[in-house]
Amino acid sequence: MAEASQKIPVTVLTGYLGAGKTTLLNRILSENHGKKYAVIVNEFGEIGIDNDLIIGADEEVFEMNNGCVCCTVRGDLVRIMDGLMKRKGKFDAIIVETTGLADPAPVAQTFFVDEDVQKNARLDAVVTVADAKWLSDRLKDAPEAKNQIAFADVIVLNKTDLVSKPELAEVEARIRGINPYAKLHRTERCQVGITDVLERGAFDLDRILEIEPDFLEAGDGHDHDHDHHHDHHHHDHGHGHGLKHYHDEDMQSLSLRSEKPLDPTKFMPWLQNLVATEGQKILRSKGILAFTGDDDRYVFQGVHMMLEGDHQRKWKDGEKRESRVVFIGRELPEQAIRDGFEQCITT
Repeated sequence: MAEASQKIPVTVLTGYLGAGKTTLLNRILSENHGKKYAVIVNEFGEIGIDNDLIIGADEEVFEMNNGCVCCTVRGDLVRIMDGLMKRKGKFDAIIVETTGLADPAPVAQTFFVDEDVQKNARLDAVVTVADAKWLSDRLKDAPEAKNQIAFADVIVLNKTDLVSKPELAEVEARIRGINPYAKLHRTERCQVGITDVLERGAFDLDRILEIEPDFLEAGDGHDHDHDHHHDHHHHDHGHGHGLKHYHDEDMQSLSLRSEKPLDPTKFMPWLQNLVATEGQKILRSKGILAFTGDDDRYVFQGVHMMLEGDHQRKWKDGEKRESRVVFIGRELPEQAIRDGFEQCITT
């Protein structure tokens, strides 16, 4: 199995209809970034990739004038990935765009299931483009929109110029109620640095798992004592502090940490059993683990029942060796998960 670092990073790009995915894709496909990206889109014609950018087309694969290529998922994703892997010069990264109504899970799962794909590629991050003006409405009437937010590693909150400051604060609070861990970028016309969305290294969870989301520190005059990451209490971030905190009724997120090392002979079977039994409820899981007697950090991420994990690198000198795990899902058996995790800690 190739080292995680040699595998081609794959970004899954999702977002509700009209949120701005096409704008973002056109920027990636036309900017002179000196990288080679392969973009796999669901319905080529519909998403309106700028025809001026396209040079030659061979049946499903279109070449862009900046050296990127574009292909459609009319065929199945696995076959297209195989074809891309055989193309000369390979790519720096692959972007898979899902249709606006789709649940990103099956696309993300492809990177865990198919052996050939897994050998060559790794899921880097799920990026969701959200429309600041309409997201709140969509969250009420479109379950897909909520899944896309819950699923994301990175959220591009677009069209922020079309809403007032209070509306923006409100929509961000709604997003955080569903997914406190994604990296959030506010944009107009999807103007976001390409490195902010591509090649994020979802495995560099350090940035993602700074467990306390920034927005809780929105200086509202109270000294919040939010240290639930030390005492493992359910995060009830004092309501009534003048900042609305939504807890989405049916989505939850759960974070666990341990400063003592974990026992791999207990942790791995526990995790595998957990996703086998509760995987339908767990949309995403990810973690950095410090195992007893192991000088390497172990990282894993999962989509529903599927997990992938690998030793990533040595723990650095002076780096705090602690394990951190996050689950996002619906109706998670929270207490059972906490208890199970506790039993994996080496005493």
